Amino acid sequence: MVLSRISAANTPATGPGRVRAPASVMGVLSAAGVLLGALALAGCQSAGPHDFGNDVDRAMGSEANISSLSSVVNQNPSDASGYNVRGTALGRAGRYDQALADFNRAIEINPGFYQAYSNRALVLRNLKQNGQALSDYNRSIELNPSYNEAYVGRGNLYRSQGQIDLALNDFSKAIELEPTDPKAYNNRALIYQGQGRHDDAIADFTSSMTYAPNAVAPHQGRGLSYLATGDYKAALDDFNAVVRADKDNYQGWTNQGLALEKLGERDAAHNAFARAQTLNPGYPPARDGMRRTAKAGA
Repeated sequence: MVLSRISAANTPATGPGRVRAPASVMGVLSAAGVLLGALALAGCQSAGPHDFGNDVDRAMGSEANISSLSSVVNQNPSDASGYNVRGTALGRAGRYDQALADFNRAIEINPGFYQAYSNRALVLRNLKQNGQALSDYNRSIELNPSYNEAYVGRGNLYRSQGQIDLALNDFSKAIELEPTDPKAYNNRALIYQGQGRHDDAIADFTSSMTYAPNAVAPHQGRGLSYLATGDYKAALDDFNAVVRADKDNYQGWTNQGLALEKLGERDAAHNAFARAQTLNPGYPPARDGMRRTAKAGA
């Protein structure tokens, strides 16, 4: 679940890997079946670098929108912002090579376009060119040290490479620059969670929800930290919120089952695990949960 988004800002001036939790916590988190990796506020808790925003944002990647943006670019071939916006749309459509070409052109036209550097960095991550991505994030920050999106993106990259202290510093800087950025809170919470700092993680997940009230990922993450601290009722409330918002979220159903199991509601837990198993047959945490909660002789 990485929380970074390509910026469509048109005024040049705007994951993978996982955090390893301590052994004492891993049993709970493994049973819950949720990776402590990069989260996307748009949905997946373990989304890789290809996080380009929520479902509304992804409409920007529609063929109709890209066609319209291409008309704008053709009419204004020397406008760097046009290439940046179209590159954003192409990135959200998963057309990374074409997006890269557009960001290259935007930077060629305007070498000081810090948003385009940050956007290109995210595309480069999706193309598994992490060294070049880091250079672009660094350049974006050099051009505008107050651009919080670049800190979020670079933090995700650092985390994917196991450079946790650097990632934590970047997420904290992003929050300092933009105290209402849900991505930065969510991503920092994941680091705290992986370090066993669950009270800090819960606080950050809660802040993320404040600024992105419809997001699923912070509920999933906060629920895991509640599980780890033994607050099973609070965990259940969060996992209930996950499956209400996304009925096909098999990890949410699995986690709901685990919370119910901890609360002694074995039948309800079994049903939740079964729902997860239906959505993702063979998913080990759901399968194991069904076995634990099966009625004797069943």
